Amino acid sequence: MAQEATTIARPYAEAVFALANADGTLDQWSEMLDFVASLMQNSTMRRLVNEPSQVKSQISELIVGIGADKLTTEEQNLVRLLAENGRLQIASEIAQRYESLKNRERGVLDVDVATAFPLDEKELQSIATILKNKLGRDIRITSTQEPALIGGVVIHAGDLVIDSSVQGQLNKLANELEH
Repeated sequence: MAQEATTIARPYAEAVFALANADGTLDQWSEMLDFVASLMQNSTMRRLVNEPSQVKSQISELIVGIGADKLTTEEQNLVRLLAENGRLQIASEIAQRYESLKNRERGVLDVDVATAFPLDEKELQSIATILKNKLGRDIRITSTQEPALIGGVVIHAGDLVIDSSVQGQLNKLANELEH
């Protein structure tokens, strides 16, 4: 389902990005998409949206009403479109895809660094510098701790995955021994 949601979210995110990029309102649209995505995280709102007996226009007007002071006419129209097409449930995926497009436009790449043990700021900065030199983009790092890695590091930078963890090396060895 996650892959399907990403596939469905892509055209919405790309259309919003094209509009926002042309208008110079990239950050404003980020806020709007985050607003709708956060609303959809609310269990009551999710239940309303998923309730078959709910009229889609009522749901969209509820969301528009909640964000009345925040949403432009175009943003309200997007909420109505998402509600009408039954796509409010994927608001989070739309927002994530949109942010990826915005970051790519600005030359920024979000990178997740997973390690068995916490890294200090100097180590993270060193990784960011190496990746910036290799990929030619500004790097924004988030660090997670995964004790199952045993040692080493796993870096997710867009489609690029660098796995130099002990766990990854053990898995590779196991695969080679099976063949």
